[in-house]
Amino acid sequence: MNKPVSPISSLSLRLPKADGAIETYRLAASRSFPAKLEGGLNRVAFSAAHTVANPLADVDPWLSAAVDWDKTIAFREHVWNLGLGVAEAMDTAQRGMGLDWPTSLELITRSVRAAKARGNALVFSGAGTDHLALDDAKGLDDVIRAYEEQIAAIEKVGGRIIMMASRALAKIGNNAEDYAKVYDRVLSQVREPVIIHWLGDMFDPALNGYWGTPDLDKAMDAAVAIINANAAKVDGVKVSLLDKQREIDMRRRLDKPVKMYTGDDFNYAELIAGDEQGYSHALLGIFDAIAPAASYALSRLAAGDEAGFHDVLGPTVPLSRHIFKAPTRFYKTGVVFMAYLNGHQDHFTMVGGQESARSTLHLAELFKLADKAGLLRDPERAASRMKAVLAVRGLA
Repeated sequence: MNKPVSPISSLSLRLPKADGAIETYRLAASRSFPAKLEGGLNRVAFSAAHTVANPLADVDPWLSAAVDWDKTIAFREHVWNLGLGVAEAMDTAQRGMGLDWPTSLELITRSVRAAKARGNALVFSGAGTDHLALDDAKGLDDVIRAYEEQIAAIEKVGGRIIMMASRALAKIGNNAEDYAKVYDRVLSQVREPVIIHWLGDMFDPALNGYWGTPDLDKAMDAAVAIINANAAKVDGVKVSLLDKQREIDMRRRLDKPVKMYTGDDFNYAELIAGDEQGYSHALLGIFDAIAPAASYALSRLAAGDEAGFHDVLGPTVPLSRHIFKAPTRFYKTGVVFMAYLNGHQDHFTMVGGQESARSTLHLAELFKLADKAGLLRDPERAASRMKAVLAVRGLA
């Protein structure tokens, strides 16, 4: 069983406050979560995993992605050990925000190889159209060909597909019929059922008006119609709108074999728990940062201990809401900062220089919320690393 240990009464550090003052923050009682899954799960759960940058590469970070492949794959091994799947080369990996398609394909190739070496650990990978320059997207056939190229490349290395939302389609798709043409054509060709990803414009402003309309009710009508018409080719749909009720409404409208994967980093605990009419599985960026707690909570739910599930996962929600606060697209900074605090990488350097995307105050609050949720697996190391970041930012 997972039990809190005694309070770390002697461990404290000085953190900045919003009013400019400095407070002495004393760390709370810690929790110790299993490093491997204990028992089974009754939900399919993916962590959208981050990419570990190589801080010593001689590149211009805003222009080129330098990846530490060993650390990046080691983090995926950590996720798999916990019984979670990996959603590869997605938004959390900085796809479209530092990670281009060629680097994404190499990441997918390495991740699929590592998964197969473990005996087919669960990994699905993002296929989109991001190698197609928006100026070159003249018509729907250009979008279709771009999807086909990426899907073929991923299937060639043995990967399963997450069909990502397309910026090019958002640009040129005028109505539900345009989206149906693209999705019907692409889905008719996939080897195995895919996960459809509906990413809201709070994550990527270029996706505003996806499914052919800015009206979310009409957009959902279009998405449900397309997904249900292709149900044999769809494993599930991940919805990232940060709108609990819309996800529930969509979940109830999907054909029975089609899973709903929550992408709601604000309300995931109650959506995974579900209600009398159903529940959501999970495909979440926050599961990167809270993987041990997520795994343990899900194992409690599978064991019939719903109170234990909420006891573990509930305290992680304030942290997630902070990490994913607007501008939401910068949440990757918080995810990687958590990996740094918890020793999964030895530096706080990101692809694209995105470590600068959140303020010092934001990181200080993140630290406190992670501590209160029991998510700092080595509090002394985490405190030391927090102090190092503060020193670099002028708060020695």
